[in-house]
Amino acid sequence: MVLQFSKLIPLAAALALSACATPHIQSPLTPPPGFAGAHVEDRALVMSDGARLPYLRWGPTDRAPWAVIVALHGMNDHDASFRLAGPWWAEQGIETWSYDQRGFGAAPGRGEWAGEQRMTDDLREITAMARARYPNAVIAVVGESMGGSVTAAAFGSDNPPDADRVVLLAPGVWGWSTQGPLNSAALNIAARALGDVALEPPEFITRDIHASSNTLELIRNGRDPMSILATRFDTVYGLVDLMETSSRSLGRIRGDAILMYGAHDEVVKKGPMRLALRRAEAEGGTLRTAWYPNGWHLLNRDLDAEIVYRDVVSWLRDPKAPLPSGAPAVLPQLDRKASAVP
Repeated sequence: MVLQFSKLIPLAAALALSACATPHIQSPLTPPPGFAGAHVEDRALVMSDGARLPYLRWGPTDRAPWAVIVALHGMNDHDASFRLAGPWWAEQGIETWSYDQRGFGAAPGRGEWAGEQRMTDDLREITAMARARYPNAVIAVVGESMGGSVTAAAFGSDNPPDADRVVLLAPGVWGWSTQGPLNSAALNIAARALGDVALEPPEFITRDIHASSNTLELIRNGRDPMSILATRFDTVYGLVDLMETSSRSLGRIRGDAILMYGAHDEVVKKGPMRLALRRAEAEGGTLRTAWYPNGWHLLNRDLDAEIVYRDVVSWLRDPKAPLPSGAPAVLPQLDRKASAVP
């Protein structure tokens, strides 16, 4: 036992030293010579640093769109996450741009965390591109899960993107405030000491947590080669950091914004969501919320996702009007559910 313990001392020392390092994020890119600046191409949105972010686009073919949605996917997903919503919205005269965020899909640095600043800057640039191309259209940003976290962080900042509407689909808000001391300590150490180690979630987690009522879509997504299955520790750290910002930013969003949340969400738990909405309430923001009793985490891919699609269209047209679904506000539902627990 003494011999085995002595072998652990150098490892412990190495971990302690490496724990002082800053978790890794992608290195900034340098534009190539003669770079013309940020612009839109057929298959990519080119950022100001030269990064090419692949995107999918759906829109009406017989007329100019009356609204344009800039869509942000969730963690380890990519632009195809809106492949069901985009065509549906196109039939309603809406154009959707769904892009691969840095570190995901076929965007630069696949698997590496890009950092909150760069991810929100990308959103600002893409929103500006949409505004420039369609100056007379309603410009909206729709963020799902992690994409909702990026959206909340950007619009809750002092430099919000130039959009008319904000839609948060079950935004990630499980930040440090709700991780607990053990989770926080373990992740801090792992991100610094073992940051580039990528692990797939244990089978019992993937088996017991359901992200949507649409099982076929979940299977398709899991088999999609552009999806990421193994996640680096430093990427998880970056995500939690972003979700903390998101949780504290909801009440700082100004203008027309709505948060949509499903009663069966097993990914963004009710406790962190309640805390985030209480913070927003205290800030006195303008955030509107909608509760879907049959909704799961991936609201835009559930079996009854058209309910959400229809609410989004209605809300883009008139943020003050009642939603077609009649969805009530989220916080009273969360408080009622909490009080019902014996």
